[in-house]
Amino acid sequence: MSEIFLRAEPAPQRPPPRSARPVAALLRENLFGDWTSGAITLGVAALLALVLPPLWRFLVADAVWIAPDGAPCRVPGAGACWAFVGAKMDFFLYGSYPPQQHWRVDLAFTLAAALIVWLLWPRAKRKGLAALSFFAALPLVGFALLSGAPALGLPQVGTNLWGGAMVSLLVALAGMVVALPGGVLLALGRRSDLPVVRLLCAGLIEFVRGAPLIAVLFMANAMLPLFLPPDWAPDRLLRPLFGIALFASAYMAEVARAGLNAVPRGQGEAAQALGLGRVATLRFVILPQALAAVIPAIVNNFVALFKDTTLVAIVGIFDFLHTVDVARLDPNWAGPTIAATAYVFAGLFYLAFCLAMSAYARGVERRLATGRDGSRR
Repeated sequence: MSEIFLRAEPAPQRPPPRSARPVAALLRENLFGDWTSGAITLGVAALLALVLPPLWRFLVADAVWIAPDGAPCRVPGAGACWAFVGAKMDFFLYGSYPPQQHWRVDLAFTLAAALIVWLLWPRAKRKGLAALSFFAALPLVGFALLSGAPALGLPQVGTNLWGGAMVSLLVALAGMVVALPGGVLLALGRRSDLPVVRLLCAGLIEFVRGAPLIAVLFMANAMLPLFLPPDWAPDRLLRPLFGIALFASAYMAEVARAGLNAVPRGQGEAAQALGLGRVATLRFVILPQALAAVIPAIVNNFVALFKDTTLVAIVGIFDFLHTVDVARLDPNWAGPTIAATAYVFAGLFYLAFCLAMSAYARGVERRLATGRDGSRR
């Protein structure tokens, strides 16, 4: 008599089987499924065949990679002058920051990168300590490193010497750190039962969103010192930081409000029925669902904010794009391809950071989708 086996636990989930269809059939179905998709495919292929070879010749094949000055880049037929980028790299990264003090900038941003990885790594331990270090300790340590601390043997470096990528990253990082919690607080205030709080938050959001970022930066630069005593007047770099943070928080508030509206009302009622208070309900039930629902919009705001940091040059801040624009005017590196090379390099710089943020957001969405329904999207 044969034994009967009864499984005591559910069988482990297995990934779906790979498609057994040949690659040619998949390409034919996706690229030439009908006459419209076939025409689009052929049009895109023709456009790539027309554009990619000249780009390859300009950026790689005919490019000047090593040169002491711009003379080789002025030869007829020369491509991109990457030697110019190499010669000006320190200026692009640090602006006029003293060269012998560059290690301070490197150390500050290395600490920031390490803490960001600690916070964002899904399997990292002690996230609370990481958050405390990032939001409380890093600003103090970073300011001491970048600005100087004579008591610690670090000479003062005025913000008028700061520039390049370090300023762009600093402005973007400060705006992102303030935007999410600030936007959530404004969104919660706009939904408050207190009319005064609701009207103040709604008025601030609509006022800031109704003004262009350039106007907000000018207002922060010119008007902020008027509301403070002369001894407390903010630094020339802190003023646009305040404007960027306020502008990003107002836009993030509408994103957070959309996420809050997407959470069914029954979620909060069920949490309160289980005995959770209002703060605990927001922290453990409402906000996790609300923010998870609007991750693409949050990342879109962060990407736009990172690119909008170029506008701080309007108020005299020497950001990355401004250094690129100034460096190309060097007469030793004058040439017809210098400007194009400089702006291609600037575009690649911004593209790399924006793609990294988008890739991380897609990974978060996949993990959240796995946690909700056990499937990967």
